[in-house]
Amino acid sequence: MPANLPPQYFEVEKRYREARSASEKLRYLEEMLAIMPKHKGTDKLKADLRRRISQLKDQGRGRQGPGRRTPAFLVDKEGVGQVALIGPPNTGKSSLLAALTKAQPLIADFPYSTRTPLAGMMRFENVQVQLLDTPPLGDDYLDPWFPDLLRRADAWALILAPPADPLEQLQAIEKILASFQLAPRKKEAAPGAAGLNTKPSLIIFHQSDQLPDPEELEFYLEVLRENLHALPASARENRGLSPLRAALFQLLDLVRVYTRAPGKAANFTAPFVIPAGTTVFELAQRIHQDIARKFKFARVWGRETFEGQRVQRDYVLQEGDVVELHL
Repeated sequence: MPANLPPQYFEVEKRYREARSASEKLRYLEEMLAIMPKHKGTDKLKADLRRRISQLKDQGRGRQGPGRRTPAFLVDKEGVGQVALIGPPNTGKSSLLAALTKAQPLIADFPYSTRTPLAGMMRFENVQVQLLDTPPLGDDYLDPWFPDLLRRADAWALILAPPADPLEQLQAIEKILASFQLAPRKKEAAPGAAGLNTKPSLIIFHQSDQLPDPEELEFYLEVLRENLHALPASARENRGLSPLRAALFQLLDLVRVYTRAPGKAANFTAPFVIPAGTTVFELAQRIHQDIARKFKFARVWGRETFEGQRVQRDYVLQEGDVVELHL
């Protein structure tokens, strides 16, 4: 019996043959398995794919030195922070990743097309944020490495989308996360969240253009925003992506500050990206210990200060501040 493989299968197979890393190869093998028709003609091919997947997973779980086991598929962080995109099947996480970054995930109209994490770099003005597409949260089995992936991320973006009820989708996500002792960090502590590991979280109401009634969209957003920040967006229609980029950066609770030497202009292309609440003295420490040791005062140009205002070491830096350190 012929296999009758669809064109998408051969496209992913080509990517698999060109892949260099084990994690990439595994992702494409699992995509090939998901795309492949299920009938007697594909039984041998299906068994071969599963064998290769098993071999790569065993390699990923192999020991790295005495007594150490590296968890599989934990993606190294890049940029100023890592935001994991999480949500139920068919909410368009991969489409959002492709629209916001230069990554090229498999985008399909069938569920569970994403089986392994895929990272992409999202540029927001003069910084880059790493977005991480993850396997869908559903009733099916989740790999044991998945909770660790979420714990390592700096923040989460919860992707909800019609035609399913977004409120029910959110409840399902929270239920699955709670089984891993995880929860989105809400505006106020919610009952039952005590003891759970929380992360800064943003709701993305994706594919919002599919709701024919604007009042229905506003209703859902109003309810969702009672506990979490929520934004509408559509990768297909290229709507809401600019404010979404800003919101994903703000989710990391970071500020950008710029330094200048006395009498010279600031370099606005290379900011220092620091946690909100960082003082000017802590910035000096980040730059160099010798600068911190010799630090006397600083002058700051910003929205919260006069132009070139002299500040002491405990001044808390704000987004966009220009700092001139004096030794």
